[in-house]
Amino acid sequence: MSTGSKSKEQILIVDDEASIRRILEARLSMIGYMVHSASNGEEALDLFHRHQPDLLVLDVMMPKLDGYGVCQEVRRESDVPIIMLTALGDVADRITGLELGADDYVIKPFSPKELEARIRSVLRRIDKESGSGAPNSGLIHVGQLHIDANKRQVFKGDERIRLTGMEFSLLELLVSRSGEPFSRSEILKEVWGYTPERHVDTRVVDVHISRLRAKLEEDPANPELILTARGTGYLFQRIVDREAPVIPSAAPARNGYSRVEVAPMVMASSVPSQASAGKISL
Repeated sequence: MSTGSKSKEQILIVDDEASIRRILEARLSMIGYMVHSASNGEEALDLFHRHQPDLLVLDVMMPKLDGYGVCQEVRRESDVPIIMLTALGDVADRITGLELGADDYVIKPFSPKELEARIRSVLRRIDKESGSGAPNSGLIHVGQLHIDANKRQVFKGDERIRLTGMEFSLLELLVSRSGEPFSRSEILKEVWGYTPERHVDTRVVDVHISRLRAKLEEDPANPELILTARGTGYLFQRIVDREAPVIPSAAPARNGYSRVEVAPMVMASSVPSQASAGKISL
């Protein structure tokens, strides 16, 4: 089903429950989105290739091809945001979806208003890609890693590293305060727009950190860029060109991570806070 004009942002709803599709189609169309819907994974991939939507809302349990399979296929060719719909209490579903490349999840049963808030939050981050900025004003160079905050692109040497929107936003946040740790709660608020009272599983952060390390680190099992601050969260280590002098700090590590004092690096502007989205019951 499609509704609206071609200029509207397009959302693909994938769920085998017709009642959920009807409700979401109606509500999302009313607030200005063009909506397509599919009842199974195979139909979803067909609609995805035909319409190239701006965001997918993807149920896990479906006939023919489940949500995991759809997520894997989409991630092979696109960084389009994906929000998974998972069963209440099924932690394995959430973690598996995130590991396969989903950006966020909403637990069933859910309030349509909660999903609308998540969609707005994710798409607001993607809108930054088209934002204007002075040439090179957002360039960050860390060793062989080059981050273009304006174009939201990352290069490792001459090779472009494909990041999803949430992965880039997470990296940008960590770099904005390099050398200092962010707690998981801070990251959830700044990147996903979650407030503490929502009791979101912090493994959302852990999975995205693992995905970033796999893409950016030479040895993800022994990271040099994105470090774990024991008992706190994560930090982006201040590293400069390998030929630059590195002076170890005389003070012992105190927060569960090793710190190395180095020359300053070019920094992007800090990531703005994301408006929180509280859950509203039907």
